[in-house]
Amino acid sequence: MNVRTATTEPDVRIDSYVQDDGSLDSMAADVLRGLGRPGLKEIPPKYFYDARGSELFEQITRLPEYYPTRCERAILNRRSPEIVAITGARELVELGSGSASKTRALLYAMAGAGTLERYVPVDVSETVVQQSATELIETYPGLRVHGMVGDFERHLDLLPPGRQRLLVFLGGTIGNFYPAERGRFFERVRAMMEPGDHLLLGVDLVKDIGRLEAAYNDDAGVTAEFNRNVLYAINRDLGADFDPAAFEHVAFFDTDNSWIEMRLRAETPQRVHVPACGLELEIEGGEEIRTEISTKFTPAFLAAEFAAAGLCLESFFTDPEGLFGLSLASPA
Repeated sequence: MNVRTATTEPDVRIDSYVQDDGSLDSMAADVLRGLGRPGLKEIPPKYFYDARGSELFEQITRLPEYYPTRCERAILNRRSPEIVAITGARELVELGSGSASKTRALLYAMAGAGTLERYVPVDVSETVVQQSATELIETYPGLRVHGMVGDFERHLDLLPPGRQRLLVFLGGTIGNFYPAERGRFFERVRAMMEPGDHLLLGVDLVKDIGRLEAAYNDDAGVTAEFNRNVLYAINRDLGADFDPAAFEHVAFFDTDNSWIEMRLRAETPQRVHVPACGLELEIEGGEEIRTEISTKFTPAFLAAEFAAAGLCLESFFTDPEGLFGLSLASPA
């Protein structure tokens, strides 16, 4: 695999693994596989997050119905010093780092404890990684930043080695993985962890179904537009001719699987062409396409999944209402 390395500041190194990864080919293959399958069609949720989708999601995080972001941030703001004291972390590795807005509480706590040495952000956007690196080395003199531009699912094994690392995966994104995918992810994380490393994982918790479903069916309709945006992305990038306005947003809690499921329901029959992957679809009125799952956890359920991957749940932190959780795990 080719890697492009840039050193933009004395304390900043950024390795990029995405220049030759054929992202459009990957998207075409994913869409062909998901929409061409028999039975319920599916689109991977990672394609929500183009520029417009990311803006819509930022709006979602500020909605009154959507509690996960503000609950997770509140836990981090309150418990970061304790997490740093437990782990003795000297390096912070953030999967899906974005602008590092939530992890700044952890960085601040590490700096206050005198242990902060290096930050390793992993994100698909080189611009985002560079911007956060520039801001952070100004805020924390002496901090080294080793950014990695890539897909953490594909490039996890390429993380730079380190010591006393706190690997952070926030936002409840782990809930978007199907159980088998989640198990493989935990196993890969465990395989790269050394003694003294820890994993801090953000998870949404099982709660009242009404509260859960309201978070994905906001009154302002922002989540509905976010859901339909994946069709705009496929139209733009793969030359498809979906009519996104002809799809209804659907979100419900599946009690058997303990997850919220988001779908798009065709309000009228459609014939859709996706030239980039040679796909022609006949979509019936009322037919649905699954666009996301979001698993909700209990501490016991999570501990069992960790144990199966060779991880030990050490601590579990929640907000006062018990809506969202941060789990701290180490190699068993």
